[in-house]
Amino acid sequence: MNKAPRETVLPNHDLQRFFDYLQSERRYSKHTVSAYRRDIDHFLKCCDLDGTLNISWDEIKQADIRQCVAMLHRQGLSGKSLQRWLSSIRSLYKFLCRFKRATNNPAIGVPAPRAAKRLPDTLNADEINQLLNNRAADTGTKENKLIIRDIAMMELMYACGLRLSELSGLNLQDIDWQQQTIQVTGKGQKQRRLPFGGKARDATRHWLKYRALVAKETESALFISSRGTRMCNSSIQKRLKKMALTQGINTNVYPHMLRHSFASHILESSKDLRAVQELLGHANLSTTQVYTHLDFQHLAGVYDDAHPRARKK
Repeated sequence: MNKAPRETVLPNHDLQRFFDYLQSERRYSKHTVSAYRRDIDHFLKCCDLDGTLNISWDEIKQADIRQCVAMLHRQGLSGKSLQRWLSSIRSLYKFLCRFKRATNNPAIGVPAPRAAKRLPDTLNADEINQLLNNRAADTGTKENKLIIRDIAMMELMYACGLRLSELSGLNLQDIDWQQQTIQVTGKGQKQRRLPFGGKARDATRHWLKYRALVAKETESALFISSRGTRMCNSSIQKRLKKMALTQGINTNVYPHMLRHSFASHILESSKDLRAVQELLGHANLSTTQVYTHLDFQHLAGVYDDAHPRARKK
């Protein structure tokens, strides 16, 4: 990197202002802001700026960004991760330019290696039934209340196509029992109202009977731990994994797989991509279009099984 004369800049101050902006103005979640922090930390280390007290942001040129991308790619960072990394750097410089801390954005025009298109993992309808039809909830064991809670969580996640953070963030007042809908707070604090079916309704009502016995008086969370406080994301992940193993599903089941399954099953039945976009809370239709590939795979399978000239002898 060609070193130019430096003006006095406090990079930590600039970065903190940027992270505060992401959280307060852009209303990004703490998880998303943490991802930005990691990306920008990689960026500073890559440009040998970590620990530097005084820098000029304009010292970074497009060639430096390209070198960073090449180095991170050699280290094994995927195309998708590099795309996110570049997006973080572009966002940082856009912010710096806005407040006159930089005069140009060196990350603009820098391409990332193409990410291989990977279809989402899903469970089919039979596997969903196998997962959620848990007889252990009918027993009087110590684990009973936790299983009742877990079934309610997974029923609601699959019924509404919820993200993990949306599920853990649900409060009691978010449920409208008369309309049979829930109010969900998604990415960027955007809210949407979603309907849920009879299975999720019954499972959630069943859980609420037990919740009243363990919840702390001031706790508003719909799903709580045995300590009476809101369930964290990692705990939900572990409980789903355990539930899948108990039910004999030999697949790595994770929360977002239920969201993928919801989207795939709704699209397969309705063919209404716009409706699926609304239900999932996607800002762009292009994000939802990945599920059309899953739907085509299903159609191709039906064709191969049914067409006289396609069936194997």
